[in-house]
Amino acid sequence: MDLLPLRYFQAVARHEHISRAAEELRVAQPSLSRTIARLEADLGVPLFDRQGRRVRLNRFGAAFLRRVDRALGELEDGRRELADAAGLTRGSVTVASETLIMLVEPVKSFIAAHPGVGVRLLQSDTDTMALRLREGEVDLCLTSQPLEGSGFGERVFPAEQVMLAVSPAHRLAGRSHATMADLRGERIATTPPGHWQRAMIERLFAAAGMEPVYACEANEAYAVVELVSAGLAIGFVPAWSAANPAGPPIVLLRLDAPGCERVQRLIWRERAYLSAAARLFREHLLAALLPED
Repeated sequence: MDLLPLRYFQAVARHEHISRAAEELRVAQPSLSRTIARLEADLGVPLFDRQGRRVRLNRFGAAFLRRVDRALGELEDGRRELADAAGLTRGSVTVASETLIMLVEPVKSFIAAHPGVGVRLLQSDTDTMALRLREGEVDLCLTSQPLEGSGFGERVFPAEQVMLAVSPAHRLAGRSHATMADLRGERIATTPPGHWQRAMIERLFAAAGMEPVYACEANEAYAVVELVSAGLAIGFVPAWSAANPAGPPIVLLRLDAPGCERVQRLIWRERAYLSAAARLFREHLLAALLPED
């Protein structure tokens, strides 16, 4: 079976929309539709339920997609393995993370040591990370929450305390500790649902019998620091931020509440081939981020 129709089918299945898949693949919509129709004729069953340009993966398509994802993933792993075996000096690694600021220094030092390797960084929530990892779009994920699904290998980092962040002019700024009762009615700057800060805040407030009041949301966690510094809201930042004082002025307090912490994980596909570049970056990142014994 020709691989091109399988890649076309994979894209249409992901988008469930002919126009969007055609745009991603950079092919004409009629050509894409004809390719999918020929594939269905070859298989003897329809793969989609059609509603104009909108299509829905049916039970035949869902079953076939699992096999296609596995087959194309194996072929891509084989290509990477052969490239490594041939000793090619070029290479690349793609990393997804909830926030990219922690990766800046490790990436700088890695590229300085390995200038022939390209590093691509993607900001994602955990659901998107898991999808990209399963589909082989990323090699590694740095996340503060477990990923849904099986077949992943991971290295779990030690728990890190999360601090309450307030502006220098805030009423709590002169204190070193705060309680959940001190936060009643406070407006909070945080990340959207799907990110670790939001999950932790909702867990802490539920345990205290309180409702969080959200002032604003930002996909980039570091934007929360800017909003807190401006006095627009309070926020929550990992203790790592206290050791990196560059940035807008904020005051960090310990919150006397159990579970005010995060646990980071570096995750990869366990059975998939991990390229030499990705393995090299994984070890470099672990050495950079794990605390010394």
